[in-house]
Amino acid sequence: MADKKAPSKVGMVKKKEKKEKKVETKPAEKEEKKAETKAEKEKEKDEKMKKKPEKAPEKPNAEDNTPNGNGETAEGAQGGTEDGEFQFEPIELPPFEIIIGDRLNPNFFKFQFKNVEYSSGRNKTFLCYQVDIQSSSGEPDGVRGYLEDEHSGTHAEEAFFQQVLPQYDKSLCYTVTWYTSSSPCAACAAKLGEILRVRKTLRLNIHCSRLFLWEEPEVQVGLKALAQAGCKLRMMRPVDFTYVWSTFVENEEDNFTLWEDCQESYEYYDEKLTNILQ
Repeated sequence: MADKKAPSKVGMVKKKEKKEKKVETKPAEKEEKKAETKAEKEKEKDEKMKKKPEKAPEKPNAEDNTPNGNGETAEGAQGGTEDGEFQFEPIELPPFEIIIGDRLNPNFFKFQFKNVEYSSGRNKTFLCYQVDIQSSSGEPDGVRGYLEDEHSGTHAEEAFFQQVLPQYDKSLCYTVTWYTSSSPCAACAAKLGEILRVRKTLRLNIHCSRLFLWEEPEVQVGLKALAQAGCKLRMMRPVDFTYVWSTFVENEEDNFTLWEDCQESYEYYDEKLTNILQ
C-alpha cells in the first residue's frame, strides 16, 4: 500500500521541468507585449504626423524690430549688423518745442495748475496769456491763448516775447496778463525786468498758481527786482482758477469744481510772496 501512495521519481522530475518552463515563459511574454505596445504607439504617432499639415514659417514683422519710443526716432534707431551684433546708429533728437494753442487740455490744467505746496512731477510751465493793445486812435486789439514749455529748453516766459509778442511799437500801449502754473525762475525774472525797462508802454501782470523754489535766495531777489521793474505779481485766488477754466481750457461747458484745499494753499503762497516783496 505504501508503494501506491508515494509518487514516482520520474513523475516528480517531469512536473518540476514543466514548472520551470512555465516560469521562464512569463518574462518573455511581458517583453513581447511591451514591444508590441511600443510599436503600436509609434505607428499611431507617425500616422498623426502625416495627417497634421506642416505650418509655414512666419515672416518676421518689421514692426517687431523697430524700437518702441515716442515715434520720433524709429527710422534712425535701426542699424546694420556686423559680426552678428546689432549696431546702433547715432540719433539726433529735435530740441524741445514750445507748444502754443488757444485752449489747453482740462486734465493738464487740473494737474499743472493745482496750487499744491510740493509740485512733484510738474516739470513744465503753463502760461495762459491775454494781451490788450490800445492805439492812439482808440481802437483796441489783442490776442489770447496759452503756451507750455519744457524746463530743459526755453522757458515759457521768455518764449512769450519771442513767439507771441516779438514786436514792440512804442506808440501803442500794451497790457499783458499772465496766469502761470508757477512763478518765474531767477533767470526769467531778470529777463522780464530788462524787457519792462526797455518797453516803457508795456504793463505786465503775473498771476501765479505756485511759487517756484521760493526759499532760494536768488529766486527771492529776482522776484523782488521784477516787482520793482513794474511787474504786478500776485498769487492766483480761487476765483482766478475758475476764470482760467472758462477762458483758456477746453472745458466743453462743464462746470469746474475747485479742489478742497485751494483757498488754504492760496493763503499759504500769498503770505510767502508778500514776505518776499516787502
